[in-house]
Amino acid sequence: MNNYCSINDIDVLRDWVDQALEIKKNPLSDKSLGIDKTIGLLFFNPSLRTRLSTQKAALNLGMNVIVMNFNNESWSLEYGDGIVMDQGNSEHIKEAAQVLSQYCDILAVRAFAKLENREEDYSEKVLRGFMKYATVPIVNMESATGHPLQALTDAITIIEHKKKEKPKVVLSWAPHPKVLPQAVANSFVEMMSLMNADFVITHPEGVELDKSITKGAVINHNQEEAFKDADFIYVKNWSSYTDYGKIKRDVSSWKITKEKMELTNKAKFMHCLPVRRNVVVDDAVLDSNNSIVIEQANNRTYAAQLILKKILKNK
Repeated sequence: MNNYCSINDIDVLRDWVDQALEIKKNPLSDKSLGIDKTIGLLFFNPSLRTRLSTQKAALNLGMNVIVMNFNNESWSLEYGDGIVMDQGNSEHIKEAAQVLSQYCDILAVRAFAKLENREEDYSEKVLRGFMKYATVPIVNMESATGHPLQALTDAITIIEHKKKEKPKVVLSWAPHPKVLPQAVANSFVEMMSLMNADFVITHPEGVELDKSITKGAVINHNQEEAFKDADFIYVKNWSSYTDYGKIKRDVSSWKITKEKMELTNKAKFMHCLPVRRNVVVDDAVLDSNNSIVIEQANNRTYAAQLILKKILKNK
């Protein structure tokens, strides 16, 4: 494997999950694989779990880690071809990606959607710029439209906790005070298409995801109906694809409550974190025995380690 930038880079999901769970049993079993290799973690946006889990995964493989926060530690980058750079941006992605490739054996990039222009966000100019000009493998640590590392983590967590071969999994929208990207939801939907699951998406009308991503998925605008007999409830806010970058207000009724969880089949509660307590989900749900958000976060390391191991073995 050369890059891990989307769900499409996975060949056989169940094989990947099994390999990740083997890594989890003995995280230091491949400690020598990354000796004298360096990964560059490039952040255009904040991170907690993604940064630390990817860094830990690299260290478990014996790699050196360099972290660069582009918002305050680097020259601002230009991405356009043939542009006259007489404005604010100081360096072109063409040079930056090639230079960074001389310093690192793998580059991992995190760059969110700005949620101002859908066309620009969905062009994935930052991620695609590195993919085009870097001469080393690229890992997507969340881009404008996708978070394949999180989605792989979610698949690992569901398979690890499921009690029947085909569980019912519900992706539920929930309210949030800020406008949030669609990346996590997009990749989760794509990942579920690779899994043996009864999958349902539930959200209010007006916050639809990209129809090309949700094509074929069951969508139910009645949250309580969707929750009935569910085995997993995965919760995430996202802003509208059609009315791009807009927040939906007066939807506090979509908050996840203990009463709603009682409609399920004792479902496990999942969220990628960070989560706004008592806005997205009540304390009673988040702190319950059926909440697996902390275990889910722990699996971030093994998802990242699997990706890095596959890339290192291919170098």
